[in-house]
Amino acid sequence: MTYRWNYSTLTNDQKNRKNELAKELNLHPVLTELLIKRGIETKEEATGFLYPKLNELHDPFLLPDMDVAIRRIERALGNKERILIYGDYDVDGTTAVSLVYKFFRGITSNIDYYIPDRYDEGYGISFQGIDYAVETGVKLIISLDCGIKAVSKVAYAKEKGIDFIICDHHMPDDQLPDAVAVVDAKRLDSTYPYSDLSGCGVGFKLVHAFSQRNGYPFSDIEPLLDLVAVSIASDIVPLTGENRILMYHGLKQLNSNPSFGLRGIIEICGLQRKHITVNDIVFKIGPRINASGRMMNGKEAVDLMIENDMTSAREKSKNIDKYNEDRRELDKKITDEAIAYIDNHIDIIQQKSIVIYNETWHKGIVGIVASRLTEKYYRPAVVLTKSGEMISGSARSVPGFDVYKAIESCRDILENFGGHTYAAGLTLREENLQAFTERFNMLSFDGVEARMMLPQITVDVEISLSQITPALINGLDLFNPFGPENENPIFLTREVYDAGNSRLVGKESRHIKLEIVDKTTDRPFPGIAFSQHNFYQRIKAGLPVDICYTIEENRHGANSFTQLIIRDIKE
Repeated sequence: MTYRWNYSTLTNDQKNRKNELAKELNLHPVLTELLIKRGIETKEEATGFLYPKLNELHDPFLLPDMDVAIRRIERALGNKERILIYGDYDVDGTTAVSLVYKFFRGITSNIDYYIPDRYDEGYGISFQGIDYAVETGVKLIISLDCGIKAVSKVAYAKEKGIDFIICDHHMPDDQLPDAVAVVDAKRLDSTYPYSDLSGCGVGFKLVHAFSQRNGYPFSDIEPLLDLVAVSIASDIVPLTGENRILMYHGLKQLNSNPSFGLRGIIEICGLQRKHITVNDIVFKIGPRINASGRMMNGKEAVDLMIENDMTSAREKSKNIDKYNEDRRELDKKITDEAIAYIDNHIDIIQQKSIVIYNETWHKGIVGIVASRLTEKYYRPAVVLTKSGEMISGSARSVPGFDVYKAIESCRDILENFGGHTYAAGLTLREENLQAFTERFNMLSFDGVEARMMLPQITVDVEISLSQITPALINGLDLFNPFGPENENPIFLTREVYDAGNSRLVGKESRHIKLEIVDKTTDRPFPGIAFSQHNFYQRIKAGLPVDICYTIEENRHGANSFTQLIIRDIKE
């Protein structure tokens, strides 16, 4: 794959500020350049970023309607009303339900939880879910990671004598549901300082607010941060501001003393003797939790995450792992079918986006397939399948194209939609499929620039190999955890040479195990360049190449070594 390298140097003012910060913070200048590139220019901002503290979380009562929500919960508890915790079936929704349910079950036994069935009910609040609440005597529903657009459903619940508290993080419509409280930092009237919380993050703010009001110490809710960390990583929200604080301390909890449910998943993933990172959540823990909602029902994921017995947690983890194996097989099958179809239809290849429909595809897999198509063809992708009498599916996008806004502009021919800038879901009638396809392709034709359709690497800093010192490596640890809008820094070094021991490795010898030097050092640096065997002959001939890479510290027990993970090579 040919990448476009994006690299911009600092202005003179930024260079001066970089050097000042290096002195003020006693940091390696390369690290302060990374701070400047992230928009962090003062000592106070840098200290807050490098050393995330829980006491710097925002006051939860700054969220809209939070005070009203807490007063309604207190009244429900005082009157011994039955409370239903309701959430979406993905990782964010199920972790949010697990978190809020675990907290309040310690206060009342008159509580239940509900996850809608992806296939029978679809995304968000359902009439079936409200009917369940009526049948079980519920008087208050707290919805998490969904509900911001459920105007008709909330009205239906109100007719049945049920109040709603909506805790969401999605974009609202002009009309808010007639709930007792709508807690969402994305409300137009919100003054909350941070608007990118995950759905589970909003749930955590709810229990934080209740704890504050009712005299519970923060230490009572701190163990719940492992669930928040899993949600933040899995929902791909920015790892900035408040999310960075929650993720930092959530990872500490996940590594030191995770809940029984998450411990069961950690064991089934083979991570129990490893330091768990954001990548481990994204590629191992999160997909297993998601598999429950994709293949069966997300309620099983909640059953696991609220488990109080380790033996039961291990058994439930095995079931969920089996769902994940089934999901992987189905994922590969459908992805292969989608790619074959696209490659045989020149009219799709010629578009700046992909809209593909197959009524036989599994509804729980189409989001993954959309991601695979976006990665392969580097353009927005919408993958649709039959869902009852409707067509539903998922969309994914490339940097620079807001797929949610594109779908929102088609709302007059959609039955339902929701999501974020780069990932969204939608439902429509079959007779509107052609109109949607044409309109979405037109929107992408106008909105997707040619440069967006090329895979790109944004380089943070250009350095020589001699600048990779213990001080730099140790300082990079302070930038963890890495994720959206705080990616693992990518470095550029020009004119590196083989130190003599570079060799081909891996299946079909597709990878290069590098030992390289540059003009500034004779000390060889180890590196690995995956699927870049085409550069091997040039490197072994002693010819120079430019590389961009991340610096990784590989830990094996008490031993560790620094390795360069080569992202791309250019002559």
